[in-house]
Amino acid sequence: MRFLLELTPPVSFFIVSAITTLFGLGGLYLVRRKYSAEVLKENHEVAAIIFNAFGLFYGVLVAFVVFVTWNGYDEATKNLQLEASEALDIFHNAAAFPDPSKKIIQQGVRDYLAAVYNDEVPKMSEGDLSVYSGGAHTPLRILFSQVDTNSIPNRELYAESLRCLNNLAQFRRMRIFAGNDTVPPVIWLVLLVGGVFAVSYTFFFGMKNISAQYLITSSLTVMLTSILFLIYVLDHPFTGTSRVSLEPLREAIATTQEA
Repeated sequence: MRFLLELTPPVSFFIVSAITTLFGLGGLYLVRRKYSAEVLKENHEVAAIIFNAFGLFYGVLVAFVVFVTWNGYDEATKNLQLEASEALDIFHNAAAFPDPSKKIIQQGVRDYLAAVYNDEVPKMSEGDLSVYSGGAHTPLRILFSQVDTNSIPNRELYAESLRCLNNLAQFRRMRIFAGNDTVPPVIWLVLLVGGVFAVSYTFFFGMKNISAQYLITSSLTVMLTSILFLIYVLDHPFTGTSRVSLEPLREAIATTQEA
């Protein structure tokens, strides 16, 4: 389903909703073809109680998963902003270093930002980047280890740069972790099975106006499908057209290039 993330949200939501609605209406058609409205009405009282209880439990589960994935998406956005901010702090701190340390560190920051934007983010969208890989941070860390600390008069500023370097590594790992699937398969199984049951329940209510029942089934199917697909989108914050904005990285790259 990853290809759907590359489409614009209205198109992807329409495709998913249209497919599931066709299946839902097909199921309703088969049930009503076999059972008349009079037969189905006999079970209305019991079916309504079960449907209400099931809807309550399923609604709580869906709401919780939406909250968790939305919170993860929001955290991914903040971590990316903080990562770009820490990189800029290192860049500006290095301006007080004597040459050649100044030029080496600042160029290392430029390379780091370019690697994240051009290499790591595309790999994250495909799930090809490990949380514990050194990646773009390793060359920058090596550059700091090669700096002659005796040539830097402001030792406090150098220590602050090292702190920023460690923070940069932390925010990078959090960014990569956020790019991985955070909703376990077992939860997806429960969500999907529950969604199928919820829609299927509407098949067994005997409404005289069959057009109204088709409309109710369609509305419920579209709503559930949209919510489940929303969870899928939020669970992939660095993939597709709805991904986290990369503007902080672009602004950081532009700032370092202007200096």
